[in-house]
Amino acid sequence: MRRVLGMAMFAIMMAFGFAASAEEGEFDPAKVSESLKAIFQFGSAATKQALNANTVTLISGTIGGTYVQFGADLASVLDDGNKLRVLPIVGRGSVQSVADILFLQGVDLGIVRSDTLDYLERKGFAKDIKKQFTYVTKLYNEEMHVIASKSIHNLRELDGKTISVDLPNGGTFVTALTVFERLGMKPKVVYIEQRIALEKLKAGEIDAVIVCGGKPYKSVSTFKDDRFHLVTVNYEKPLQGDYLPATLTAKDYPNLISDQEQVDTIAVPAVLAAYNWAPNTERYRKLAVFVDNFFTKFPSFQKPPFHPKWKEVSLSAQLPDWQRFPAAKHWLDNHKIEPVARLRFDEFLKQSASASGKTPTDNEKEALFRQFQAWEAEQNARAQVRATQRQH
Repeated sequence: MRRVLGMAMFAIMMAFGFAASAEEGEFDPAKVSESLKAIFQFGSAATKQALNANTVTLISGTIGGTYVQFGADLASVLDDGNKLRVLPIVGRGSVQSVADILFLQGVDLGIVRSDTLDYLERKGFAKDIKKQFTYVTKLYNEEMHVIASKSIHNLRELDGKTISVDLPNGGTFVTALTVFERLGMKPKVVYIEQRIALEKLKAGEIDAVIVCGGKPYKSVSTFKDDRFHLVTVNYEKPLQGDYLPATLTAKDYPNLISDQEQVDTIAVPAVLAAYNWAPNTERYRKLAVFVDNFFTKFPSFQKPPFHPKWKEVSLSAQLPDWQRFPAAKHWLDNHKIEPVARLRFDEFLKQSASASGKTPTDNEKEALFRQFQAWEAEQNARAQVRATQRQH
């Protein structure tokens, strides 16, 4: 081993010596790559082990989506090439990412939509699947975008019409089909990749395209045709158990929403999830290293040039029916970052009921609490941004 390291050091020193002899002011690109060349020339089994020991692989999403941008942001901030390397992989959507986390060799983390696991269990594709997963953190809320003719004003008007819900390995179709079931709608569903679906919409071959993703979503923001707009999705009672209220504005999509207007819709949380590794395993250790670096450097993500959706992320936000990755919970506890206080919400609820004279049902309470969590997470995220700005 010493001999190998000695040869590598010799190669690096030779490179520096060559660079020093170059004419003054002349840039020699070889001098910044000799150390990398040494790895290839003199690399050993120990080199391979060292490179893999602290590499965490993250399955993200499709090109142009918010998932893949978050993956790139994580690698940009956390990857130091030595103590931790984050390797994002372009994925194929939320459903495929669930399968990849479970079965694809080498995948440590993935970004999935919170309603995906429930859908897989409800349809009989999996049993007790949430026990196989942990979550590092809730990320952000992904809005439902419904693009249709300006003659369509809300989602229910598309009942019986032809709607594209993306490919069946993504997450958009899960959210769309769940919403249709909850509302008793029976549209003609087609599975077409989003960019192609938008072209078919222009050609009059389909009536609407649904895209679920964090705003501003690239394929939606670049779509321009004066005949179409974003359609309202009302926050009806059947949706309140699984989803959150959200709005889209002209600032988000100037090509699809008029100035000073906003479009009501729903949103579903995105989750940074991992397989439920036992604490004494090597895979658990690598995830713990990732968590420590991610949580410690978290304020960096909420500043430009990173995706604006990072400003919605609150590390302490909890997910009902999900188990937190133990190392993540341990970090939050050690840094005294408290989750949303249910007692505080219950006290608020009591005061509201006393003022209105009406006590909400258990289902209504849970729906309100989910809304309260979303609001609390947004407030915490804004507070974190303000604190970071004061520090700098």
